Amino acid sequence: MAFIDEARFYVKAGDGGNGCLSFRREKYVPKGGPDGGDGGRGGDVIIEASRRLSSLIDFRYRSHFLAEKGKSGQGKKMHGRKGRECVLKVPLGSVIKDADTGDVLADLVAEGDRFVAAQGGDGGRGNCHFASAHNRAPRIAEKGRAGEERWLLIELKLLADVGLIGLPNAGKSTLLSRLSAANPKVADYPFTTLEPQLGVLHFEAAPPCIIADIPGIIEGAHEGAGLGHKFLRHIERTRVLLHVLDASAAEAEVVGNYRMLENELRCFNEELVDREHLVLLNKTDLVEEEGHLGRLAAWFADQGVRTLEVSALAGDGLAALKAMLADLLVSP
Repeated sequence: MAFIDEARFYVKAGDGGNGCLSFRREKYVPKGGPDGGDGGRGGDVIIEASRRLSSLIDFRYRSHFLAEKGKSGQGKKMHGRKGRECVLKVPLGSVIKDADTGDVLADLVAEGDRFVAAQGGDGGRGNCHFASAHNRAPRIAEKGRAGEERWLLIELKLLADVGLIGLPNAGKSTLLSRLSAANPKVADYPFTTLEPQLGVLHFEAAPPCIIADIPGIIEGAHEGAGLGHKFLRHIERTRVLLHVLDASAAEAEVVGNYRMLENELRCFNEELVDREHLVLLNKTDLVEEEGHLGRLAAWFADQGVRTLEVSALAGDGLAALKAMLADLLVSP
């Protein structure tokens, strides 16, 4: 199933039903007077968060959502029925924006969170409301008011505990497959991951956590380069960031890659730089030069950054990584 994380759609609440123009007509009730009922209120369009959904795939096939109109009133002061609501289910972490202004209208992060995207119109009053001492037979009834309508944008920000970030081919997908039961595509060429992948990591003495593998970030991602710009927002809600670096490259290249990732995060959202993070020196099984890993660890230590040497392919260091993640996620 395709992963859709943004969409533009139109919502239209139901119009209110018209009020009724009617007079009481019974054999033994002369001059019965006005008895027109009120129209029913139009249905609302409501957006509701549900943990059963994981993408916005439904919006690919449908972009217009309309609630039911209210029913018109009838004689004998019978009021029209209220229009049925139109309830749109969206995944947790959905952000609703106004399509014209870009203003954030709602951020739905918990199960059952609701947002009234468009309110139904009020029903019109029947002519029984307009009777008076000076006008005992009013021939006027109100029309129902129109329901709200507008275009909205919806963006999905994945709710994950741990986010894997790094350059293409840094080994993120392999790492995700070793830490969880996820089965992402793994190959020896860049950009094998074209959409975020989720996996669940289980601990022995702590609740499980969700890991998100974000497609490879390249320089200029915050400006739209490569694939990462489209998915950078998915790491905004993560509690811990794992910077996955290819430690088999030259020292200057590893350091440069780390600095580039930090800069992309800073340009996209400066708060991400201060997020709890850990640098994973991956592919240690390919390192042949003696002292190479030690020098890298020393450089990161001078920067106040914690590192861990792992090999996602060989499985080296993964037990230590799980223990470290458990401590980071359990601590307040």
